[in-house]
Amino acid sequence: MKIAVLGIGMMGYLMARRLCDAGHTVHAWNRTQAKAERLIPFGATVCAQAADAVKSADVVICLLENGMVVGDVLFAQGVDKALQPDALVIDMSSIQPSEARDHAARLSEIGIAHLDAPVSGGTLGAEQGTLAIMVGGKAADFERAQRVFKVFGRSTHVGPHGTGQLAKLANQMIVGITIGAVAEALLLCEKGGASMAKVKEAITGGFADSRILQVHGQRMVDRDFTPHGRMSVQLKDLRNALATAQAIGFDAPVTQLFEKLYSDGIEHGLTDLDQAGLFVELASRNGMS
Repeated sequence: MKIAVLGIGMMGYLMARRLCDAGHTVHAWNRTQAKAERLIPFGATVCAQAADAVKSADVVICLLENGMVVGDVLFAQGVDKALQPDALVIDMSSIQPSEARDHAARLSEIGIAHLDAPVSGGTLGAEQGTLAIMVGGKAADFERAQRVFKVFGRSTHVGPHGTGQLAKLANQMIVGITIGAVAEALLLCEKGGASMAKVKEAITGGFADSRILQVHGQRMVDRDFTPHGRMSVQLKDLRNALATAQAIGFDAPVTQLFEKLYSDGIEHGLTDLDQAGLFVELASRNGMS
């Protein structure tokens, strides 16, 4: 297939590489062109303009920073006018459900199919092809996208336009809140004189075990907060969840608390740490390094 990838950040680079390795023809665009040029050795063609990248594409994949950027690229930079009549736009960015519905409606007006398909699994999942993909849109378009989704991981059609983003918000609420629970629990143990590493080992296999404990908990034990998913991105997702909750009249007090904690961490200079860097914020509050 001819596939355009718009947005070559940490996730976009790894996912575009997998498409190249799977034999697809990839045209890549990124605002900072040098990031896209890293794909040239893998066979991708780099385009200076987003509209140029999509001209002959069967599928267009967006992996962009937020809903405003997605809207700008699709409708202000000429992508909508350059699309093939039978193209499928798959937005794998993490944006608000209302934004996904708006983009789908605007593309539908010109006869272009759209899916919102955010992912979970981080850079490790992107590299290994084990991402969880949450998809909103028409069932027929979901089936049409399977050749692409299979390159990235496991996809699930969760409902109409916008529900893929809703599922991603649920995912990020659980991830962000659980990171905080793991960090606070491990810090409590360390403050009380226990080994964090041994506590993590002791509760592995019990009801408190999880991928968050194993992956992010190990980062906390190692004090290694090299970014795989940044604090700033986690905060954006929690704020999107709160905006959606407000729009539908849903009270989300736990998410509100963690939005404040991540926000405080970022105000204290932790923006570019891994999302497990919330540990650093909680440690600082307790006078622990």
